[in-house]
Amino acid sequence: MHNNLKTKFCGISLDSPIILLSGCVGFGEEYTRIQGFSNKDVGAICLKGTTLEPRLGNIPHRVCETPEGMINAIGLQNPGSDAVINDIMPKLDKTETRFIINISGSSVQEYGEIAKRFNDTDIDAIEINISCPNVKEGGVAFGNDPDMSYRVVEICRQNTTKPIITKLSPNQTDIANSAQRCIDAGTDGLAVINTLMGMAIDTNSRRPIIGNNQGGLSGPAIKPVALLKVHQVYQISKNHNVPIIGQGGIMSANDAIEFIIAGAATVGVGTALFYDPLVCNKINDGISQYLTNNNLSGVDELVGTLELHPAISPCNSK
Repeated sequence: MHNNLKTKFCGISLDSPIILLSGCVGFGEEYTRIQGFSNKDVGAICLKGTTLEPRLGNIPHRVCETPEGMINAIGLQNPGSDAVINDIMPKLDKTETRFIINISGSSVQEYGEIAKRFNDTDIDAIEINISCPNVKEGGVAFGNDPDMSYRVVEICRQNTTKPIITKLSPNQTDIANSAQRCIDAGTDGLAVINTLMGMAIDTNSRRPIIGNNQGGLSGPAIKPVALLKVHQVYQISKNHNVPIIGQGGIMSANDAIEFIIAGAATVGVGTALFYDPLVCNKINDGISQYLTNNNLSGVDELVGTLELHPAISPCNSK
């Protein structure tokens, strides 16, 4: 690993700024079956979304390829927190990389309970997925309501001393305001962004291809949106020293560098693994070379260095 890639995120030492995203690598073992892939090549792995009790997930189809991306609606299929803590986590090789658990709940209280359970484990950090339906409050997604987001982060903060990373939804009016509320509630880091909502239609049956009718759109198609959201959130988070995982369509080293310049301290890779399972080494090499070429000693010196164009006066209508 290149020495200039070493960095820290929420106080956690990482050998690379790359974080493998939740849902894309199972519980950390799936891609280790591929020749040439190693968990040592990334800074951290965010494990599959976990709920308090086991979930079977949504009916098929759950995944659909789209132009420049994919739609998924897995439905948080997982064995439940007890199985993850007792059966899966003891098998993780903690010498290879850092591990982050991604948690989801259908009520504020459930988020608090699952955070409490993982607080007593050796997991490195907890990522809160606040884009799940809030069953007890009308089916509204937590992440689309800043007040509800605050309550979820707040109860998790009360129940764990682990670093908390809150994954922000792009499907809301003001993501910067939501970021501020999550920071006020005690989050240590922010993941920007979660998937955009999308749909694909089978023209023969005239039905949605996804069994859940709609799902989360990821991949290169959402990169411009994700970059803007990272920039917007960074304007808030930099004042509180709250770092960002920038994610959404990163397929190359240049993509990753764009996110870092926009304000991301680390970068999340997910859908790209389906195209190229060995893409992380290429991204590492590219970031390292860019830093060297620009006389930068590390990733930290590049974070948030975006220089905006000066404001331009409206055109004269005469």
